[in-house]
Amino acid sequence: MKRDSRKKRDQMLAVDLGARSTKAVLLQRRGNKFALASYAILDTPIFDKIISEELLTEHLRAISQTLQAKGKPLTLTIGVEDAVVRHVEMPPMPPEDIRMILKNNSRVYLQQELTGYVFDSYAGNPAQNGAAPKDSQKAKVLIAGAKNQIVTNYVTAAKNAGLIPDHIVPSLLGPVNAFELAMPEVFAGQTVALVDIGFRSSSICILQEGELVLNRVVNIGGDRLTAGLAESMGIGYAEAEGIKVGMPAEVEPQLDMLISPLARELRASIDFFEHQQERTLPMVYVSGGSARSEFIVQTLRREIAVECKTWNPVAGLQLALPPAQTSEIEQVAPQLSVAIGAALTAI
Repeated sequence: MKRDSRKKRDQMLAVDLGARSTKAVLLQRRGNKFALASYAILDTPIFDKIISEELLTEHLRAISQTLQAKGKPLTLTIGVEDAVVRHVEMPPMPPEDIRMILKNNSRVYLQQELTGYVFDSYAGNPAQNGAAPKDSQKAKVLIAGAKNQIVTNYVTAAKNAGLIPDHIVPSLLGPVNAFELAMPEVFAGQTVALVDIGFRSSSICILQEGELVLNRVVNIGGDRLTAGLAESMGIGYAEAEGIKVGMPAEVEPQLDMLISPLARELRASIDFFEHQQERTLPMVYVSGGSARSEFIVQTLRREIAVECKTWNPVAGLQLALPPAQTSEIEQVAPQLSVAIGAALTAI
């Protein structure tokens, strides 16, 4: 996904506010390259539906102190359950007109009434800058939207925490942006699916030669795998989480059964794409906390009959980490894809 044309930032703090854990990264610009200066993974505060301004302020202050990031520009992500990301065809018009139309009548283009939402749009077509040919009837536009209350809470909490609110990014787009930097040749020249396994939900994005052509959110995540494993084995949640990642052979039958629903959703997405585009999708790249389990990745491969592998979201970054984090980064990297991608969108 292309960056915007605003003034380039020298540093960017990005915070991925997950359902269970918050992942934060601090990126620095070094000429034409970027360096990962620090990261943190913290427990996300417990909240109901929309996190309050006060709770988020306290959380962001803790992150800022941990990463010594006070006064720095901040990018926040909005989770897949709270953001709308969709391709639509619209008549050529400037972005501000698109935002106004969607605000007043979202049902026409998004097939649902989204009152109290704010929207933004992106299109590579010059039509979105008011430069479309006169005979151009419609343009393909990527629309993103979120509840105005969430955006307002994010902006106010960031300011109250001593940070500079700069970008708010749908978390679904994070892995796409991180993948572009980590594997530029694959991103630009191949057709692949990106699967990010979150805590409650997983996102599926299909890229065709650098273009996001399909995206879905399925309500199956690492929590269902861990909870199902704990129940079937009669063990605690924390122990089941450790077993899920470490993967002793004796739990493979239980995990096979638990992974199958996610595999079916992924296979359905691939089948839809292949039918629509009349081309084969040969590779799936997996990120998220559960991607640390090679067994989970290979079970997906076996279930969908498409090659699956993990990828390293920090591969395109220079590392300027403290020694302790340098030794751990390879293990935690799959969890940072959303935060890294969000930072790259804004820096």
